[in-house]
Amino acid sequence: MDRMMSLQGFLRRLLNGRRWWPACAGLFTLLWVLVPGAQAHVEAGGAGSVMAGFLHPVTGLDHVVAMVAVGLWGAVLGAPAIWLLPVAFPMVMAFGALLGLLQLPLPGVELGIALSALVLGVLVMLQQRLPMAVAAIVVGVFALFHGYAHGVELPDGADALLFSLAFVVATGLLHLVGILLGEIRRWAWGPRVLQCTGAGIAVVGVWSLIQVGGA
Repeated sequence: MDRMMSLQGFLRRLLNGRRWWPACAGLFTLLWVLVPGAQAHVEAGGAGSVMAGFLHPVTGLDHVVAMVAVGLWGAVLGAPAIWLLPVAFPMVMAFGALLGLLQLPLPGVELGIALSALVLGVLVMLQQRLPMAVAAIVVGVFALFHGYAHGVELPDGADALLFSLAFVVATGLLHLVGILLGEIRRWAWGPRVLQCTGAGIAVVGVWSLIQVGGA
């Protein structure tokens, strides 16, 4: 409980500050620079496993927008969702990755990933407020699909533990981007921008559904 309160206090101090715009822009720039190399073959060894895991969540647009949408929706819902959802998602995602690593069956993974972008985008667009338990279940179900996809796509020669830890960290950073972007709701024009952002995420979800259907 003390750790949760400390995390909540840290997020509150961070979001109330005035230096989050440069941090957010810098993180976006870092991800943008690293993405082109994400598809390249990763050499065996710990460093390669960490880099492969860190880059894996940003290799697919549907993954990226869904991760950002979790943080955005948490910002829309406010406390405790603003920190609970970004914490719950990576935890459930790690369990999903374990299922993938063990090659256990999980039907409809690609469909679930596509739906996550669509549903979360619509929730952000409508600024929909759901009970905390329902919101956690929605996010947890989608996290399971995303984690499973990461697990089954473990690169040859990569260390499973390091790979998993790295993509969990990368996912958390994408959630943080969403939280920081969500803070624009403090301005008069902020809610409208959030609605447009949510609509854009939903469009990516529709596009992903089309791709799944055509596969």
